[in-house]
Amino acid sequence: MQLALDHVLLAVDDLAAAAVEVERRYGLASVEGGRHPAWGTANRIVPLGDTYVELVTVVDRVTAATSGFGRWIASGRPRRPLAWAVRTNSLEATARRLGLTVTPGFRAIADGEVISWRSAGIDEAAAEPSLPFFIEWADRAHFPGRSAVAHLGGATKLGQVNLTGDQPGWHRGSVVMICQSPSRRAHLGSSASCLSRAPVNWTSSSEGLTVD
Repeated sequence: MQLALDHVLLAVDDLAAAAVEVERRYGLASVEGGRHPAWGTANRIVPLGDTYVELVTVVDRVTAATSGFGRWIASGRPRRPLAWAVRTNSLEATARRLGLTVTPGFRAIADGEVISWRSAGIDEAAAEPSLPFFIEWADRAHFPGRSAVAHLGGATKLGQVNLTGDQPGWHRGSVVMICQSPSRRAHLGSSASCLSRAPVNWTSSSEGLTVD
């Protein structure tokens, strides 16, 4: 089973305004994503190669109110990281081991094609944002992180995700490798750790965009 950082979600009030701000502040361009019709949300993508940042907002409040994902996005603080997703090539096994429910997702992209995926652990991540949810793409050829884009500084990657949380949950064992530094920050690494909560902020450098 392979696990890797897939993307970070950033809840926003307005997709167009958020895209302008991210490009102005960080030199990161974005591309149109699409609508999630079952969730009442829509997104834009900041492609970063093997990962990406998802700018996501509620566009249909009635539908969003009936969807766990939609309610989660509606509750997010604008322009603050809301969640992170871990990519797996064995979602069923991961969900079975952790007692998570697998749900399908899809959206249409600009050329009319539909990209689809399955995810697990969204409700658990909404309750404890230090936990990731898991995602498996139906077709890696349409992976959002590889969308064509021209960032101001050229090719850019998501260098690191630092996160904090209240409880070990299923950080223990080898489900997701998270290690804690002496500064009490944590990052994907070789061992698990129980974390303590602290603020989350964006930083950037020549080596990539970091979520602290």
